[in-house]
Amino acid sequence: MSLSETLNIKTQGQGLHEFTQQLEQLVRKADKRIGICHVFVRHTSCSLLIQENADPSAQRDLEHWLNRLVPENDPLYTHIYEGADDMPAHIKAALTATTLSIPIVDGKLALGTWQGTYLWEHRHGSHNRQLIIHISK
Repeated sequence: MSLSETLNIKTQGQGLHEFTQQLEQLVRKADKRIGICHVFVRHTSCSLLIQENADPSAQRDLEHWLNRLVPENDPLYTHIYEGADDMPAHIKAALTATTLSIPIVDGKLALGTWQGTYLWEHRHGSHNRQLIIHISK
């Protein structure tokens, strides 16, 4: 038996939004001792990430680095109808990941001690983001 659910995450602008606890609840609900948890984000201007969850400076450094790598207001961008952050958000999503696969071992996500799951919002404004979670054996 598998479990498929939609997880909605409300973002308040650029940044990393942790959803590890919600994912752990779904794994408990699925009641799988061994399996895999697939996560897919249904958007093109945000991404998914497994990253350190202990020290927020690691997250800030990642955000600053990616913003330097993909700056806003580049004169080469033509997709600018939704603002200066629109095309950079698409590029950032293309450079990162839109899916995660996490093993389930002994009924729990097999994340490391300092790992958490994050939605990485690349736009400045607030958004309602949908994650499709599929848990299977």
